[in-house]
Amino acid sequence: MKKRWIIVLGMTVMTILGLGVKFYMDEEKLNKEMEKVIYSDEAKQVFEKRLTNLDAKAFTKEGIIQSYEIDEGSIESNPMGGIEVRLIINNNSELYASYTMSRNNGVLGGGGAIISKELARQTEVKD
Repeated sequence: MKKRWIIVLGMTVMTILGLGVKFYMDEEKLNKEMEKVIYSDEAKQVFEKRLTNLDAKAFTKEGIIQSYEIDEGSIESNPMGGIEVRLIINNNSELYASYTMSRNNGVLGGGGAIISKELARQTEVKD
C-alpha cells in the first residue's frame, strides 16, 4: 500500500514539474515573439510616425525629440490584446511615451498611448 502512494505522489510531482516547465517555455517563446515585433523595422516606422505626430520637428535640430530607445523591461503582453512598450526619449527617463502595439488587418499600428507629463509639457504647441 505504501509503494502505491509513493508511486502516485511521484507521478503527481512529475506531472506538476512537467506542466511548470511547459508554461515557462511557452512564456519565453511569447516574450521572444513580442521582442521580434517591437524591434522590427515595421515597428520602428510606427514609432517614428507617432513621435513625429507628437513633435512635428522630431529627429531634426529644431525638434524636442532627438532620439528614442525601447525600454526592454517594459515589453509585455496587453490583456486586451497587443503588446505594451515604453519608449525613452532623448535618454531621459522622465521623457517617455508608452504605446499598445497591435496588428489590424495584417498592419502593425500603435493603439493607445501614454505620454509622460514632462514630454507633454515640452512638446506642447506654443502660440
